[in-house]
Amino acid sequence: MKIVEIREKTIPISSPIRNAYIYFSKMTLSLVAVITDVVRNGKPVVGYGFNSNGRYGQGKLMRERFIPRLMEAAPESLVDATGANLDPHKIWATMFTNEKPGGHGERSVAIGTIDMAVWDRWPRSRASRCSSASPTATATASRTGRSSSTPPAATTTPGRTTAS
Repeated sequence: MKIVEIREKTIPISSPIRNAYIYFSKMTLSLVAVITDVVRNGKPVVGYGFNSNGRYGQGKLMRERFIPRLMEAAPESLVDATGANLDPHKIWATMFTNEKPGGHGERSVAIGTIDMAVWDRWPRSRASRCSSASPTATATASRTGRSSSTPPAATTTPGRTTAS
């Protein structure tokens, strides 16, 4: 397993909404795709991430620092002990190379967006059946032992619904 490409695109939110602090018409966000060499159903396994609104896109930080660090790292330094999947902790450590502690501000948005894409592709890389199920359903299935096509039962408590 290895990362073959990481793509980032900064796009405008272009929404005419506002809150007490932000007018979203000029706000941007970053979309990230982590593309691996794993192929399922004839297509490469790709994980997607995006930063939430309320922060501007962090494409420049990703393109200048974090994506190059991951692409320059030895592929075996980014995978788990089996070599069959990416290790998010090793990926974080690689992205934080040469970063000073503290002051995470905008950096946390950039790293978190890439991290989201790594986690998004994780269940799909595990088995061919995973590519047809949503990442959430597949991850839930792997944790609970249920089929990814069978949603967990929902239970309701006052003011909250949880899945079992």
